[in-house]
Amino acid sequence: MFVSPELFFSTRTFHFLPHPTRQYMDDTSCHYEKATFAAGCFWDVEAAFRHIDGVVETIAGYTGGTVTSPTYEQVESGTTGHMHAVGIVFDPAVVTYDELISIFFSIHDPAQDGGQGDYAGPQYRSAIFYHDDAQRIAAIAARDRFAALPEYTGRHILTRVLPAQQFWPAEESHQHFYEKCGQGYGVSRKIWE
Repeated sequence: MFVSPELFFSTRTFHFLPHPTRQYMDDTSCHYEKATFAAGCFWDVEAAFRHIDGVVETIAGYTGGTVTSPTYEQVESGTTGHMHAVGIVFDPAVVTYDELISIFFSIHDPAQDGGQGDYAGPQYRSAIFYHDDAQRIAAIAARDRFAALPEYTGRHILTRVLPAQQFWPAEESHQHFYEKCGQGYGVSRKIWE
């Protein structure tokens, strides 16, 4: 099922906006939730989450900064405060928020300072943007759980847990990037191994 960016960015509670191929759903009939993660280049993050059962839609974009409607070039300059992030619409009856957080921690190095892998700069920081208090509590608990794992002994988890802010969708050329360039997803890995 396709969910338009309007669903993700709606200030109301998870609405499908009218569309010729789907019926409008009101507040009481929609049970989807949102999640927002920053874990390096949004191409890899978006591709990793898009293939998870229960994830309805993924959107590559920018959040956490001060510039209105930033462009890729502005965010890449490292001066806007934005991070590459992925907005996720998911069905909690199929995949839980805790499961999404576990995937988030498995696809990047949350202890790497200054970016991820070959991607350097503040726009590639690790962060979880929570949409409600339950997500905030779950994100902090998960970060603490991961910090206690043996592979992080002597390494500080740098993932920030922040309230969800305005999310700006990236340009269309960045959406579902790997399919557009003719290669399947498979480039994300734990880069510190």
